[in-house]
Amino acid sequence: MFGWMKGMAAGAALAVASTGAWAQDAIESFYRGKTVTILVGSSAGGGYDLYGRLIARFLSPHIPGRPTIVVQNMPGAGSNVSAAYIYNAAAKDGTVIGAIFMGAVVDPLFGEKRQTHDTTKFNYIGNANIDAYLCLIRTDAKMNSLADAFDRELVLGASAEGASTRDFATLLKNLLGLKFKVVAGYPGTREINLAIEKGEVQAGCGQTWSSVAATYPAWFRDGLVKPFVQEANTGYPDLDKMGVPLTKQFARTDEQRSILELVYNQVAFSRPYVVAPGVPAERVAALRKAFMETMNDRDLIAEAKRINVDVFATSGEDLQKLIAKMYATPPEIVEKAKAAMTYRP
Repeated sequence: MFGWMKGMAAGAALAVASTGAWAQDAIESFYRGKTVTILVGSSAGGGYDLYGRLIARFLSPHIPGRPTIVVQNMPGAGSNVSAAYIYNAAAKDGTVIGAIFMGAVVDPLFGEKRQTHDTTKFNYIGNANIDAYLCLIRTDAKMNSLADAFDRELVLGASAEGASTRDFATLLKNLLGLKFKVVAGYPGTREINLAIEKGEVQAGCGQTWSSVAATYPAWFRDGLVKPFVQEANTGYPDLDKMGVPLTKQFARTDEQRSILELVYNQVAFSRPYVVAPGVPAERVAALRKAFMETMNDRDLIAEAKRINVDVFATSGEDLQKLIAKMYATPPEIVEKAKAAMTYRP
């Protein structure tokens, strides 16, 4: 009897192994000869584009079948244009991966529930980095502290709803009562930063330190632009060393601090990657595994260091749980945060 049971167990283990091998072979067979597109929800030259192209260089060997990886840009509406495309029109077979704004992920929570797509239903593949978000300011704006903006107007460039450049600036204006004039409508951070460089606007919020430090090193070397304030719940070491304060230090009530903390929870997934609902579960699992292997690839890490880009990845499974937890926030807190991020030109 005991030998018979051992035989059954061995047979079951063999069946599981065979099923796993068959699934791996099926995934490899599917992706062989295919092209996988990383669809970046912002214009070329910005931080999301920088990360998308970095990942694209190293992703293929980690996906069974080694498909060709290409990058395309589809900016618009805080990356909601690309999110809607992935949700509705893109192939639901695991050949289109979206690099969308974190703001687009929480848009149904803080903004309007869109009829075109629901970001809570995406399959999350992973998050490339936990970024340090901050406001940048031209040094000739002659503001020594965020406290100065309680008394004097500051003109900021911003993108569209769902983009941190607009939502974070609007939050500070409405919640804290800062004299921010938020000029929205720029396609992405590249265009906002060009406007800052030209003096069309004086500042920009919702930007990432890793991106601007890598893309505009001369700004800080030559003293044209400086970090102004950190938009996060905890300080980033490099910015802390520079004496850059947190926005919540300027909050005047416990409620203001609580709302800032809720909104800034999203920076824990500042560079999310998604595939559409309906992609087969085994391919979602394969892409999640490939994503984390890519982010731990020694060659990618070396290249990221060379171009001064931070990499601190989150798995797709953990990201999916984190987003679900945010959507379980009590409605009364969400409503107050939502009101604070309502844009008024």
